Amino acid sequence: MTTVRTRPAPPTAIRPRVVARTGLYAVLAANAAVVACLFAQAGFASNALIVIGRLFGLYGALVMAFQLVLVARLPWLDRRIGMDRLTSWHRWTGFALLWTLLAHVVLITLGYADGADVGPVTEIVDLAETTEGVLRAIVALGILLVVGAVSARYARRRLAYETWHFIHLYTYVAVVLAFTHQVAVGTTFTASSAARTYWYGVWAVALGALVLGRLALPLWRNARHRFRVSAVVPESDDVVSIHITGRDLDQLPAQAGQFFLWRFLTPDRWWQANPFSLSAAPDGRSLRLTVKAAGEGSAALRHVKAGTRVFAEGPYGAFTTLHRTRSESLLIAGGVGVTPVRALLEDIEGHAVVIHRVTAERDAVLHDELRELAVAKGAELHLVTGPPVPDRLAPGELARLVPDIAERDVFLCGPPPMMNAVLHTLRDLGVPKHQIHFERFSLAG
Repeated sequence: MTTVRTRPAPPTAIRPRVVARTGLYAVLAANAAVVACLFAQAGFASNALIVIGRLFGLYGALVMAFQLVLVARLPWLDRRIGMDRLTSWHRWTGFALLWTLLAHVVLITLGYADGADVGPVTEIVDLAETTEGVLRAIVALGILLVVGAVSARYARRRLAYETWHFIHLYTYVAVVLAFTHQVAVGTTFTASSAARTYWYGVWAVALGALVLGRLALPLWRNARHRFRVSAVVPESDDVVSIHITGRDLDQLPAQAGQFFLWRFLTPDRWWQANPFSLSAAPDGRSLRLTVKAAGEGSAALRHVKAGTRVFAEGPYGAFTTLHRTRSESLLIAGGVGVTPVRALLEDIEGHAVVIHRVTAERDAVLHDELRELAVAKGAELHLVTGPPVPDRLAPGELARLVPDIAERDVFLCGPPPMMNAVLHTLRDLGVPKHQIHFERFSLAG
């Protein structure tokens, strides 16, 4: 007798990421149009360089405010777009901001120098000495140049995260200096009450979003939930699971696949925040994270004591069932990337195929739990072992394991080289881009 597998109703066709991304673009475009209108109403200077320079300055201010929103870690945006994508957009708009403000300074200086019949260096020194707010703008630009330099890939890879982050915090000083410059000398800002109201509103929304997402919400949640370590359980020689308890955890809006920034409040670790995924679906009573000793900081977590207070920022991430577009799924985990995949399997509906890719069987952390969950949920589980070369998840191998792969949502988590290889394979197999879900840990400012 043949067993027929019934398919649950497919998820909604409206993709949350598309809605959120389109909304962001629409808001930015609408504000760009408003800025252009206010600029035109303020009138034009006789020197074309000054006119264009002022317009670059206004759009630089708008991009700077937009950047603050991107890194505000607002839950609605984060769950739909993901912190990694928001951070990537923040990085690229940061470089756009830098060039925009450089153009503003250069064009304004050349324009005024031409009118005064002096050299550009003499003119910018004169402006800094005689015009209110110009010196602050020059300092702000200098800060942004330093931040831009250390954010370039070559420098970023050679700096410790804590060092890079400390330097990056000076961006907020640059924001304040730039805003006071705009208030002092911005012709569009001072041209009308409507322009002043608009710009005060833009900065109030941007700074308010930042304070809400980065300060107020984490403080409120930690004061309410009072997270503590309840147990530390070794999973292997270099992997440990940490169980967290607290108050009213059933009210914490965490989902399987998401992560928190964890600070374990011990004398030697309180200042370190590390992104670790939940390795079990939240049950309203406790949270669990599973960590591999990949460095000195994560290795020390094995020695965290039960009862240790924890400051947790989050939940963050879009690696959740919210983004499903198909009724059946493929979950691919590489190494310790199994942690959010294991949580997703617990939460996901419909038939699932799980592929757990490791170098050797002894590296298959949480595989016994995966096996039990697969049996309980009627999922297929494949443990794929062997060295990275040859690629055991090449197109032919993956198609053999999952013949209907193009008809499934694919959730992928693992080391960057493995993820890049699998993403290439999925494209070769014709899996539509909107059916592929992954997230890279990346933090900003």
